[in-house]
Amino acid sequence: MARIADIDIPVPVVAAAQGGDAAALEAVYHLTAGPIYTLLRRLVRRPAIAEELLQETFVDVLEHIGAFEGRCPLAAWVRSIAVNRALMYLRSPWHRSLEWLDKDPGGADRLPAIDRGALTDGDAGLERALMTLPAQTRAVVWLHDVEGFTHAEIGIALGRTPSFSKSQLSRAHARLRDLLGAEATLAEGTTCTPA
Repeated sequence: MARIADIDIPVPVVAAAQGGDAAALEAVYHLTAGPIYTLLRRLVRRPAIAEELLQETFVDVLEHIGAFEGRCPLAAWVRSIAVNRALMYLRSPWHRSLEWLDKDPGGADRLPAIDRGALTDGDAGLERALMTLPAQTRAVVWLHDVEGFTHAEIGIALGRTPSFSKSQLSRAHARLRDLLGAEATLAEGTTCTPA
């Protein structure tokens, strides 16, 4: 599956999508839906919520694509909508009232579907360890280490300060090192961006 940063949507397809062309909008969906769902699934534990957020993201895309100004790649714009949707959900009283349901992160329905052939035992362990982190902490780790957001951007998105993001990331890395034991090689400030 392609990373969001690697998705290249041709300019004519973007222009046609902005004009409301159904085939172009479908192409945008097919090119971005998989990576966007993966991102959402990492930010929220429950698959049904990630699917709902994916639908809401593409409803927003359909409603607002005419306002897309092209200052960034279209896939990055879709990603920002998805991240904002997920963070709004994580800040909501609805999410906080249901957190007790997610106390058992090891359940099979809570672990994102992953290609077992491409993973080592350490990858699966890291996946499970990430899912034990609280939702906002996991969001900070994913947004910073994988998506490349700065602490200032994360702080703004969460309605917090950059120092909140920094402290959450530091604590999360320490917790992940504890959970993963001697296998952990996370160094502070090292990103986990896929190759």
